[in-house]
Amino acid sequence: MLYHPVKIGNLELSGNLFLAPVAGYSDRAFRSICVEGGAAFTYTEMVSAEALTRGNVKTEELMSRAPNEKSYAVQIFGGNPQSMADAAKLVLEKTSANCIDINCGCPVPKIIKTGAGSALTKEPEKLYEVVKAVVDAAKNAVAENMPSNHLSSVSYSTPVTVKIRSGWDSNNITWKEAALAAIDAGAAAITIHPRTRAQGYEGKSDWDILRQLVELVNGKIPVFGSGDVFSPEDAKHMLEQTGCSGVMFARGAMGHPFIFRQTRQLLEKGSYEEISLQERLNAGFRELDLLIQDKGEQVACREMRKRFCAYSKGISGGAELRRKLVNAATKQDYEQVFSGFCKPAEKITDF
Repeated sequence: MLYHPVKIGNLELSGNLFLAPVAGYSDRAFRSICVEGGAAFTYTEMVSAEALTRGNVKTEELMSRAPNEKSYAVQIFGGNPQSMADAAKLVLEKTSANCIDINCGCPVPKIIKTGAGSALTKEPEKLYEVVKAVVDAAKNAVAENMPSNHLSSVSYSTPVTVKIRSGWDSNNITWKEAALAAIDAGAAAITIHPRTRAQGYEGKSDWDILRQLVELVNGKIPVFGSGDVFSPEDAKHMLEQTGCSGVMFARGAMGHPFIFRQTRQLLEKGSYEEISLQERLNAGFRELDLLIQDKGEQVACREMRKRFCAYSKGISGGAELRRKLVNAATKQDYEQVFSGFCKPAEKITDF
């Protein structure tokens, strides 16, 4: 079956359709809505190891768990093994995260210049050191709180996973070396976005690299795919063509948190139910309410401008609608913008 449970280290997940870590998007409000929409596992947006070890309050807020998340992962980034180990310890102290993911794929220059993100895919030896440091930190965190006569802490430590890219550019394709380094360092799963750092999010992701990675790993640990998954059909094709263990939705889930449910329906039944405009916009207002609770109305409404543009995609008169959305400053503004389309959902239960 294409839809199936997945095991990451000692973490057992009911399904294999995940929300990817998306910078500036995967806060707990959006993750909560995606869980409602059928996501079996969710990742926070990437968290700076340096900022976390300095006690940055906003950084800690990025790691907050949504009440309806049965399990979730905190993604951290950094290029210094000791800082990453210290950050991993803080993640385990301050959250109830079930997994720590290491970002080795971000192509943004300000991340790369610190030796993090895609810079680690380019430097497999350094990637090994970073992953090993985080894996050891997770094991030690368990050992410190476990009775001496207990079974090996290795079996109980929080799994550490890695997300990589295919390489630096077309002349430096290093996914194979990066993946083997991650496995040797103790990674419990690997996700690949098969674009190079130079491509960024342009061009087409090379799913054949994902297929080759699955063959290389040969079942030792799960391999997850990311990149160009914008519909249930895309997810089905990725699973069929590559043999990967699971699919991560990123941009495909923006404004469409129901894509997880629809994909599961397609994989299990061969078809899926369409989502009404009413349901889409109700989800947007639920997300807005959750964001208001976390960040206050002013910040939440500013955040939701781009998100409501995604929720309202395809509505006739979209250009005028988006013009109004980018100026919305209060919840009432949003209600007025959509007053002719639907009624906002009832107030949701507080976090």
